[in-house]
Amino acid sequence: MTDYVTADAAYHHAEAGNARNGAIKLHGPEGFEGMRAAGRLAAEILDALVPHIVPGVTTGELDAIVYRMMRDAGAVPATLGYRGYTHSSCISINHVVCHGIPGDRALKDGDILNIDVTPLLDGWHGDTSRMYLCGDVPIKAKKLVQVTYEALMLGLEQARPGNHLGDISHAIQTHAESHRYGVVRDFCGHGVGRNFHDAPEVVHVGKPGTGPELRPGMFFTVEPMINIGKPACKVLDDGWTAVTRDRSLSAQFEHSIGITEDGCEIFTKSPKGLDTPPYA
Repeated sequence: MTDYVTADAAYHHAEAGNARNGAIKLHGPEGFEGMRAAGRLAAEILDALVPHIVPGVTTGELDAIVYRMMRDAGAVPATLGYRGYTHSSCISINHVVCHGIPGDRALKDGDILNIDVTPLLDGWHGDTSRMYLCGDVPIKAKKLVQVTYEALMLGLEQARPGNHLGDISHAIQTHAESHRYGVVRDFCGHGVGRNFHDAPEVVHVGKPGTGPELRPGMFFTVEPMINIGKPACKVLDDGWTAVTRDRSLSAQFEHSIGITEDGCEIFTKSPKGLDTPPYA
């Protein structure tokens, strides 16, 4: 049986004071307002990065833009200092599955990349990521990016009361594997809100009708990582960067959502309609 607790009355401080006890929190109107603001800021930051995704720009320069935009908006990067991480975003290029560390790496023509940001605004975490195409990208890479976005959105169609997390997972897995892509098992989505990472874990493979039942007020991320090749990945010696074991390309999209009475609200949808490339 799944445990649920009501969060809004009890959680009025940052993650350090929020116990993660395995129960799935159910949020009320205050939570939805907080997540709308944090999610919109996160999406605006990803929108603002579009014109900067050009050959020659470094991932460190992109990370600096993320930092400035968060601070200018009165937010802080949730990743900065998280378990020793020292950057404001994760930027994952080509065969990097997730948690790529920004630095001196310059983008090249034909790269695909995921940028993952989480502003902490007034105690709420707006967690989202999006793929970008740099220059002239091969057709097979564009297809991977498009199918990954489609898988995310098909999963979110299943995010409604009475369904189960397994319904979301199954929709994602079915679509990705219909294109003979591999769905990463090593990383998953998660509960979100006043805590950066919370219950439940949201895996991206599964069977319909399995896992916790979805109820209004649940907040979590859905963030499928899809590989052109096999699902297997490994973490490099830096302790963060995850790459595909077969060096195949990988893509990811992520939204933070809240379950409503009749479906779900996507907190991190692009205000400019730039949810998936090409961002013309």
